Amino acid sequence: MQTLPSLQIGQHIARYPIVQGGMGIRISGANLAAAVANAGGIGIISAVGLGLNSPYFDINQPNARQRREEFFEANRLALIDEIKKARELSPNGIIGVNVMVAARDYETLVRTSAEQGVNLIISGAGLPLQLPEFTLEYPEVALVPIVSTTRAARVICRKWEQKYKRLPDAFVVENPNNAGGHLGAKYEELEDPALEAEQVIPELVSYLANELGKQIPVIAAGGVWDRSDIDRMLELGASGVQMGTRFITTDECDADIRYKEFHLHAQPEDVMVVKSPVGLPGRALRNPFVEKAMSDSAPSEKGCKLNCLQVCRFREAGELYCIVQALDKAARGDVENGLVFSGSNAGRAERIVPVAELMAELVSV
Repeated sequence: MQTLPSLQIGQHIARYPIVQGGMGIRISGANLAAAVANAGGIGIISAVGLGLNSPYFDINQPNARQRREEFFEANRLALIDEIKKARELSPNGIIGVNVMVAARDYETLVRTSAEQGVNLIISGAGLPLQLPEFTLEYPEVALVPIVSTTRAARVICRKWEQKYKRLPDAFVVENPNNAGGHLGAKYEELEDPALEAEQVIPELVSYLANELGKQIPVIAAGGVWDRSDIDRMLELGASGVQMGTRFITTDECDADIRYKEFHLHAQPEDVMVVKSPVGLPGRALRNPFVEKAMSDSAPSEKGCKLNCLQVCRFREAGELYCIVQALDKAARGDVENGLVFSGSNAGRAERIVPVAELMAELVSV
């Protein structure tokens, strides 16, 4: 077994090629990101919906317009708090933020992240075609789109080069057949072998090197659990890996202990693909909430209170559920009535461990 290489993304060099996945809401916050960064990886804060469970917001505010405006401002202020806390806990580590293109306050969250001095911004749930525009004044911030196909990467590279005279500093390649949370594929595309890492990673590495003539790191995401998975992705040509689910069962994960234990006690058969109001499939753990959502029964909430996503069937047609509130409930420990996102490896953890111990296991020769 070889010693793991370092990982350079833009100006930033991590000791180990391990990026911790951005998991919302408040699953990967300052505590987890800082712990991973201190252990030699790249720590990521998820920017989605941070204002909901913050002192800056009251969801029971009766004025709908004011409530929605306050939610976006609360997200901004809570993100600032989280970035500052992460930097206090990890003064020298590499800290990034994951921001969803699908969020209505996407531009604000990207600009805020850059202003607050994060090292990189990872962006998916849509093509981040304007990401360079929002970070023009901060060239030291590395920009990393999430894609599932070489075709999507090609579109981004072409647009960025034409409009901004720059290319991404890295790509995260998500395998929708194994990843947790929202998946970058339609329902009918899931299980397609063409989306597997063995197909996409060598193809994308070849495109970047041979057609663009650039050495742009490719980060493999989805289904990465242990050292053998990391080695396999590096052999395919990836420069590093992104791991989300594996970091949930750690002491520093920002979720409630009941959320971590729900993952700890999960069985492989509990992992299922669920409907999401954003129009994309998601991967989550079976619980009463998911059973109800999959049965198309009426949502328990009445009316959209947050107006937070570009596309939302709950807001537009009263279908399914408010995903931000569902994720928030679970993160706070209500694992029966909330949405517990998970990758395909849920249930493989044997205990809850410190991040430093997990990282040592992953990088040991």
